[in-house]
Amino acid sequence: MKKAMNRWFVVFGAVLIQICIGGIYTWSLFNQPLMDVFGWENNEVFLTYSIAIFVFAFATIFSGRLQDKIGPRKVATIGIILYGGGLMLASTATSLLQLYLYYGVIAGAGVGFVYVCPLSTCVKWFPEKKGFITGIAVGSFGLGSLVFKSAIQHFIATSGVSLTFFYLGVICIVLGLIGAQFLVLPPAGYSTVKSATVDKENNFTVGEMIKTKSFYLIWIMFLLGSMSGLLVIGLAKDIGMQLAGLEDAVAANAVAMIALFNAGGRITWGTLSDKIGRIKVVTMMFIITAIAMITMSLVTLNYATFFICLASVAFCFGGFLAVFPTITNEYYGIKNLGANYGIVYQAYGVAALVGPIIVSSVGGLKPTFLIAAVLAVLGGVLTFIVTPPVLQNVPVTEPISIDSV
Repeated sequence: MKKAMNRWFVVFGAVLIQICIGGIYTWSLFNQPLMDVFGWENNEVFLTYSIAIFVFAFATIFSGRLQDKIGPRKVATIGIILYGGGLMLASTATSLLQLYLYYGVIAGAGVGFVYVCPLSTCVKWFPEKKGFITGIAVGSFGLGSLVFKSAIQHFIATSGVSLTFFYLGVICIVLGLIGAQFLVLPPAGYSTVKSATVDKENNFTVGEMIKTKSFYLIWIMFLLGSMSGLLVIGLAKDIGMQLAGLEDAVAANAVAMIALFNAGGRITWGTLSDKIGRIKVVTMMFIITAIAMITMSLVTLNYATFFICLASVAFCFGGFLAVFPTITNEYYGIKNLGANYGIVYQAYGVAALVGPIIVSSVGGLKPTFLIAAVLAVLGGVLTFIVTPPVLQNVPVTEPISIDSV
């Protein structure tokens, strides 16, 4: 039997590029410096982040299909160049339109091109540990903000906010291109066990997937699960200063804390979902998120309650991003996972736009958090309704050994 390559090299590449594009979660560090330098309003600057997340999610539709056709290494390479190039262009922005285009559209598209590649590639190498390995892949994305936080603060303080974008772009292109080269698919017939089954009817195409009722329930659940996390990540520093009365430097620590719990949640919930089931885990995360958002909307925050609530939301937000890819895999198959998850992932992009709309409509953070809490409760209710499509299994012959892996 053929010997497969050491699959942990693929994980190394996945972690490296996910950390690079995960720097997008540091946006709250840029809000105030951009306002100070250019005189823009807070909601105008924050819209850049929302555009980037929306474009990021939208781009996964194309990157998912493309990587299924030409391979993850090429698509990830394109994405890294777009992301790093967008950051470098953002360093030249002197108007909001330029910032929206360079960071929001170009860099956002780059993140979208990269994101699905390590995810689907790692799942194909680790079919027996889907939740765990997905947690590592997306956990690295969540960890990116922690890795880059200190560097960004240093660059802003010493070189200014514009040059910070440039330096960040250079770093991400160099490290990301290295990581992308490790993203290779396992050979045909690869399996981690001597005898296994594959889900014949589970390999839905995109067209077949969107005809199922389960798809729409999953999509809505993902939308509701993403909304609270995106809100607190994009406004973490602002929440600390406005609602908890924290000093600028203390509130900025929320970025590092969120990164830790975001990454930890992806690995923890992903692993737990392997043991007790995906939907049970999603129910638990909705409950925790609802409690945290209700607390932030009704209680006067102090240092402790601020960090506890944000940590809880970030921990569950990371879990949503780890568990929904595996739900998509198990409901609709591994063959077209890149394309299928690209469609499911649009819920995440829509959530990035819905949050700011709610903030501007209700006129404050506390009412927004209360609405987010109600939506989290609704998401929890949907977990009791969703059911997988009917599956049939057929045996696989001649799996490839990974005894040396």
